[in-house]
Amino acid sequence: MEDGLPDLSKIGSRDKLKPRADKEPYWQRLQAGWYVGYRPSKLGSHGTWFARAYDEDLRKYRRKALGRFGSLTGNDVFAAARKEAEAFAELVESGGIQVEKLETVADACRAYLSEKPGSIAEGVFRRHVFGDPLARIKLSKLRRRHLRDWRKRLEDTPALISRSKKGEKRVKVRSAATINRDMVPLRAALWRILPPGAPKTDAAWQEALKPIKGADRRRDLYLDRQERRRLLAELDADIEPFVRALCLLPLRPGALAALNVSNFEKRTRTLTIGSDKNGVPRQISVPESIASFLSEQSKSKLPSAWLFTRSDGIPWSKDMWKGPIKKAVVASELPAQTSAYTLRHSVITDLVRGGLPILTVAQMADTSVAMIERHYGHLVRNDAEEALAQLVL
Repeated sequence: MEDGLPDLSKIGSRDKLKPRADKEPYWQRLQAGWYVGYRPSKLGSHGTWFARAYDEDLRKYRRKALGRFGSLTGNDVFAAARKEAEAFAELVESGGIQVEKLETVADACRAYLSEKPGSIAEGVFRRHVFGDPLARIKLSKLRRRHLRDWRKRLEDTPALISRSKKGEKRVKVRSAATINRDMVPLRAALWRILPPGAPKTDAAWQEALKPIKGADRRRDLYLDRQERRRLLAELDADIEPFVRALCLLPLRPGALAALNVSNFEKRTRTLTIGSDKNGVPRQISVPESIASFLSEQSKSKLPSAWLFTRSDGIPWSKDMWKGPIKKAVVASELPAQTSAYTLRHSVITDLVRGGLPILTVAQMADTSVAMIERHYGHLVRNDAEEALAQLVL
């Protein structure tokens, strides 16, 4: 087996794999230029298989999603995936795959998904591009006005907040930050195909997709320790440990939900976070109090088991934690906009106010020093002013 690559033929090896933040599959080399890949599911069900082969003519890798092979079990799954991956590689080597013919904006989006599959981009294209008049515009005739019109339609589309038990939708005005996020996949798909047009002309399609400045505003909603205790007291026993962990560690909810028992080393009190936004594993040394809490969560569980789960063994996800947290927010009479991310912000705020160096906070939270400075730098400046005030003679 090639160094650094898992043995996907072994069921146990596949079961230990964790979903990557960048959605990239784990690859196994079949022979020079031929690979079969596997992307595990966040829900612990059948993962998705992929094929990848090097195209000498184009001097780049081609890839294809093979599916889940849900009707197969045991070693038959890998055998079927390998067979299809080898067939795909043979087709690539023989030149049997035609160079993609991209004529429309929709073609560019589909080609982007085939090269970089991901649920976020797929969702944006499905909701805002494929059913929009922009999808039919030929790439050769795409102009700034087309994308300006599309952007206006995007801005005018309400954002879904939730859906009631009766199926009724609750919506709100789409925020600037949401508009920026929704433009990212389309901008990436077009940059992959089109050169930028001359600035300040109608050919400058890229100018219509510039992000709104200042949309990523500083986080303002902060819960103090007493408020966080009130929230925990109103939570069901099922989700309380998960939310308590959010109150103890500066982690994104998704990264916390992705932790396995093996990510926590009791002897050294070290927590390894492997699945997060930046995709680079990092370690956090925790004090005895947090180590005891994590040890309690891992009790009687296999190393490959999820560290935090519902009572039915299913790991937490946004769709699952959102409702229980919102219910507890109402019961504890906290601000209505309180969410799982509010707890991450509150923990980071406490770390910064506690005097921990910003670089250390950034490393623990898996973000940049610039982001900490932008959103939390005012706390350091306020503390500095207070310290200077004490020097007055």
